[in-house]
Amino acid sequence: MIYTYLGPAGTFTESALLQIPGAADAERVPATSVNDALERVRDGAADAAMVPIENSVEGGVSATLDAIATGGALQIVAEALVPITFDLVVREGIESPAQIRIVATHGHAWAQCRGWSELNMPEAEFIPAASTAAGALAVLDPESGVDAGICSPLVAQEQPVTVLRRGVEDNTGAVTRFVLVRRPGSLPAPSGRDKTTVVIPLPEDRPGGLMEILEQFAARGVNLSRIESRPTGAGLGNYFFSVDTHGHIDEARMADALAGLHRISPDLRFLGSYPAAGEALIDVPSPARHNTDEAFAAAHEWIESLRRGG
Repeated sequence: MIYTYLGPAGTFTESALLQIPGAADAERVPATSVNDALERVRDGAADAAMVPIENSVEGGVSATLDAIATGGALQIVAEALVPITFDLVVREGIESPAQIRIVATHGHAWAQCRGWSELNMPEAEFIPAASTAAGALAVLDPESGVDAGICSPLVAQEQPVTVLRRGVEDNTGAVTRFVLVRRPGSLPAPSGRDKTTVVIPLPEDRPGGLMEILEQFAARGVNLSRIESRPTGAGLGNYFFSVDTHGHIDEARMADALAGLHRISPDLRFLGSYPAAGEALIDVPSPARHNTDEAFAAAHEWIESLRRGG
């Protein structure tokens, strides 16, 4: 197996990838961006890619939501959760946060450390980096002009950077969710704790369009864990919905909901059914009796009995 991930080495994304069985001993190739990672999978240069998709503070990762919704078909086969904490690393000679004038990191990391930064280094200017690791590595380049980087503890362990402060995040307990993506193939077997992800284009901008989509899930007792609208790029009013649900396509209620959605939005993109990570589904109630596989099977059998004449 060849894995790729949002690099460079030491990112939270690599930490997520290392949770996948066998990944620690496999070839791991850092990518310069989410698009780069996914294209490596699409063109066969890598077997799978680990990319961030959702953060408990900032919400969905737009770059991933957009890149996975367009282009060649891809399939999510696993997810991983990584607790997020940040270190402030500095170039040689910086002894206090107040001395920092230029700080580099990923935009999502900056958003999660903005309060601490404004309080402790009010003169600092933020410049975006492709990843937290890239921001930290810029500190080591005397030509970059970067005084500090905000990065994961793994970067600070693996790179020769100086850690000035640990735990500079505003929200302790933040978590980022990552997904492992490959080219379409067989689905992971139902585990009893699964998620299904779909991309649903809105066929036309009209009253009740979103309600019609949501009713397909609600009528069958399918719980949504995330729904976000993203522009298609085709003009104002053109959106698709990125949706995570609890359940597996092998469950009758999920399959029936997807069939209903396909009737409404024929360009629906199924991104996979896969085991949920961590305790994400611990509080999800069991489906009502009329939404169980047994209830769907009994209903279909009843219809067939009517067709047979009783």
